[in-house]
Amino acid sequence: MKASTVAYKPVGMALGTLGGVLAGVAFKQLWKRLGHEDDAPDATDEDRTWREILIAAVLQGAVFAVVKAAIDRGGAVAVRRLTGTWPD
Repeated sequence: MKASTVAYKPVGMALGTLGGVLAGVAFKQLWKRLGHEDDAPDATDEDRTWREILIAAVLQGAVFAVVKAAIDRGGAVAVRRLTGTWPD
């Protein structure tokens, strides 16, 4: 295992946590704009339709995936700039 990979592990974990928080905020803002409501429906919300619940789940998954990919890629690029090697 390369030294840059070992050094990146704790940084990657911290970035992952930050990414989760940012993705949650981004999804909440997106849902407010699209759904005109403060909170997205929960899967067990009896007053919501299947359509609403599934649309919210798809959007949430997409937002989290995009934020995770952007943060992971940005972290890897930063490690390469600092160490000269790409983390595995």
